[in-house]
Amino acid sequence: MHVLVFATNNPHKAREIEQILGPNFQVKTLKDIGCLEDIEETEPTLEGNALLKARYVKEKYGYDCFSEDTGLEVAALGGEPGVHTARYAGPGRDADDNIHLLLKNLESESDRSARFRTIIALISDRQETLLEGICEGSIATEKHGTGGFGYDPVFIPSGYDATFAELGEDVKNTISHRARATAKLLETIRNTAF
Repeated sequence: MHVLVFATNNPHKAREIEQILGPNFQVKTLKDIGCLEDIEETEPTLEGNALLKARYVKEKYGYDCFSEDTGLEVAALGGEPGVHTARYAGPGRDADDNIHLLLKNLESESDRSARFRTIIALISDRQETLLEGICEGSIATEKHGTGGFGYDPVFIPSGYDATFAELGEDVKNTISHRARATAKLLETIRNTAF
């Protein structure tokens, strides 16, 4: 059993990554290693935020670890919310508020193309590695489905006619941005004797 520290306190993300990695991996969160402080995401890019969190854990707690930052990039909004995805409607990180603001800002837009982009930063004693996963899609005009979290009720991945929230975890964990980045993470771990 490989134990990996994931620099997050988001139990949804941790569970999703653990399911994608499979039964040979146990994912520990910040809380699991006793890191109770909030690591503030102050960088202007997804890459910067992912590295910031992973470096913090490595420097303060000594664990080899990985971190991720994910952004929803909407073409008609010039790539927004991007690095501000989780706090799009304010610092409260409220998913319903974020979705409401997104749909409001897209009301008069015909181009609803969007993509989710995940950056994973993997840090070990040997190296720092950045990995990227992208899922192209579009934004629905209203919420559909009850599964998932975040923007899942309004994001329709390319090739499907349902949102992530409707498709369910099994499908999402195969095609999502996080699944694609995590597949690269798994490959990197296998190839570098992490």
